[in-house]
Amino acid sequence: MFDGGLDLLDLLRIGVDIALVWYVLYKLIVLIRGTKAIQLLKGIFVVLGVWFLSGIFNLTTVNWLMYQAIRWGFIVIIILFQPELRRALEQLGRGSFFARNTKSEEEILNRNIEAITKSCNYMAKRRIGALITIERDTALGDYIETGIPIKGQLTSELLTNIFIPNTPLHDGAVILNKEEIVAAACYLPLSESPFISKELGTRHRAAMGISEVTDALTIVVSEETGHISCTKNGELHRNIDQDTLVELLRNELNKTIKAPTSKGWNWRGRKNG
Repeated sequence: MFDGGLDLLDLLRIGVDIALVWYVLYKLIVLIRGTKAIQLLKGIFVVLGVWFLSGIFNLTTVNWLMYQAIRWGFIVIIILFQPELRRALEQLGRGSFFARNTKSEEEILNRNIEAITKSCNYMAKRRIGALITIERDTALGDYIETGIPIKGQLTSELLTNIFIPNTPLHDGAVILNKEEIVAAACYLPLSESPFISKELGTRHRAAMGISEVTDALTIVVSEETGHISCTKNGELHRNIDQDTLVELLRNELNKTIKAPTSKGWNWRGRKNG
């Protein structure tokens, strides 16, 4: 027995009770995330906050109004958010409400690499110019603001379609963050390095420029030659084939995955200029 009349079984029961409540709340937040219901949740917290403060400061009228809003608000919620509630009940019936998310980070990484390489190879064969910057630890918010927001799921089809010539978004850079195409037609700083080959154009200079001021990884598809190049940490690496591009993306986007050395990729050994 413990002081206060609680034994080990009671403490265990209380712990399980709290853990279950928190888990259900977590699953509900995951379920409504990205839907209009999340705005409702914020509104509920605002009403509760005003109700609590009005009680402290003895604001009788405000307190009564907030009480009525809370009292009848749940009926309004049920009416307005039938689709979300129905989806939650359907998931509960299928047993997926308590299922774990089995999509691993490695699966996401593989899918992103496949989308990027497939798009780059498609554009390289048709000599469609492209400039793709992948955001890493250094935030690229200042450069994202210069472009057009996309906020779409990263797919090879969408990425390729952005760079089709004579379309509104094909000029400038596309900025990626994990699984998302964040923005297109972004302006990147041009490198002023005198060691860049004169035969390289604005895309390569922009790719070098962003690599000199951030840790971003940038891929360039040349419109003139169809060659694929990469920049990182102020270094330019030209004429990269598909296998090397895959290995490079895997090494740089997930340091926990060790790429094989049999292909002979040497990041610093292929420095150009």
